[in-house]
Amino acid sequence: MELLGKMCPLWPFHIFLLYLAILGPLLFASFGVIGAAAQSMSSCNVSFEPERVNQVKMGDSQVVDFKFNKTEVIEQAKLLGFDPVTEFEFLVSDSYIAYVTPVKVPLDNSVPIGDGSGLDRVSFNVTGNFLGYTEVCATSRISKNASEVFQCMPVSVVRESGVLDKAFTYSVAALVTVIYVNMGAALDMRTIKETIKKPWGPAIGFMSQFIIMPLLSFGIAKLFISLAALQLGLFITGCSPGGGASNIWTLTLGGNLDLSITMTTISTFSAFVMMPLWMLTLGSTIFKDANLTVPYSKIATFAGCLVIPLAIGVGIQYKWPNVAKFLVKILKPFAVFLIVFIIIFAVYTNLYLFQLFTWQILMAGMLLPWLGYILGGGTAWLLKQEWRDVIAIGIETGVQNTGLAIFALRFSLPQPEADLTTALPVAVAMMTPVLPAVLMLYQKYSGVQYTGMKKEEHKDPVQMGGGSDLTVLATSNSANGSSQTPQSKQYGSCGISNDGVDGVEEMTTST
Repeated sequence: MELLGKMCPLWPFHIFLLYLAILGPLLFASFGVIGAAAQSMSSCNVSFEPERVNQVKMGDSQVVDFKFNKTEVIEQAKLLGFDPVTEFEFLVSDSYIAYVTPVKVPLDNSVPIGDGSGLDRVSFNVTGNFLGYTEVCATSRISKNASEVFQCMPVSVVRESGVLDKAFTYSVAALVTVIYVNMGAALDMRTIKETIKKPWGPAIGFMSQFIIMPLLSFGIAKLFISLAALQLGLFITGCSPGGGASNIWTLTLGGNLDLSITMTTISTFSAFVMMPLWMLTLGSTIFKDANLTVPYSKIATFAGCLVIPLAIGVGIQYKWPNVAKFLVKILKPFAVFLIVFIIIFAVYTNLYLFQLFTWQILMAGMLLPWLGYILGGGTAWLLKQEWRDVIAIGIETGVQNTGLAIFALRFSLPQPEADLTTALPVAVAMMTPVLPAVLMLYQKYSGVQYTGMKKEEHKDPVQMGGGSDLTVLATSNSANGSSQTPQSKQYGSCGISNDGVDGVEEMTTST
């Protein structure tokens, strides 16, 4: 025995290896036969009519014919020694999106087409269940251990667009138009010119807004979201300019409001070029993954449509300054009304969005603005900017114009992509104010302002050099009724006029 152990060092595994050496080729041969069967049978003349179920409405059904050569299918199975094909089974890759009835159709139920092609057909129904994409595959079992997928057919399901859906789309367009007219009418070029004299802040803000955010949104989309249409929604949100709410949050948290207004203005004008540029370059890869054609003409039209209301507002300010002041007073409450109206209207008409909110979408909606705050503010801090500028740049980077993103998506994309992609900017809009609100509550209850000092130490703006502290000045102006300080001018895209400081204080407190 000792001699045998020395002669065969693999003992006792040599028996297993011998069996494997003998049976291995047989196993590979059997797999090859099954593969040959599958390849041979897939070469049979089979097809769907129509070739795809496109935009079937939720709850509606569409009849589909599966065409095949009955004799050829049976003979191929017999020739290869497999079980005879007795029925076809139609499987849906995602039954939540659509389902098929009947699932199994006996081969004997096939009907000759009668057009001289020698083909037979079986029919089944595809019913839309929820908006999205899936596919239906015709299969048949050719042995106990193998089945053949003859062919697959893409299916897309859409919502039925009613009056309320059109009203919601028009409301979003109206909101964007009003905000841009408001911004043009309230634009204070003197403040912007003074801020641009120190170009580091606006330059860092531009880089954060249109380089960091698009790349960040692209990376988050690829990491957390599998469906290309939803990736597109997050990417376009990341390419959008800063939102008007950034000015309110900057003022609330003690940041540099002049810099925030300047960054909002620059990003708004730059969006006419930067959004189409990103959509046509890096965004084209997502369009390709989603099997969508890049809508070049619609993107160009969208960018042009943004210029018109802004130009109208600027023209009114220079031609009729008194009218501009009046419009700012009227448009501010009107814009607030539209924002509240659209939030309520969106929830009511787009309840389907909540069914799309997986943990991945909510995580992506949270990470985009929160990482925007951190990366934008962190970049400004690393470049040794003042702390008030760090706050302004961080907030301006993280707060995206989600209304503009929704408008761009609904204007540029067909269905169901327009509905699917809307889920991402809505998720971002829900998560954006959470972190600033937490910081605001921390400041309120801890007594620590943006400088790290207690509130009591800010009582005397003269001693503290408070001429540049917008929060202190706004409070001081509100108390003595003065409107002569530089900070009591119109606050850019916020639409706050000379007598609107009290409103800002109330809004920031309630926010």
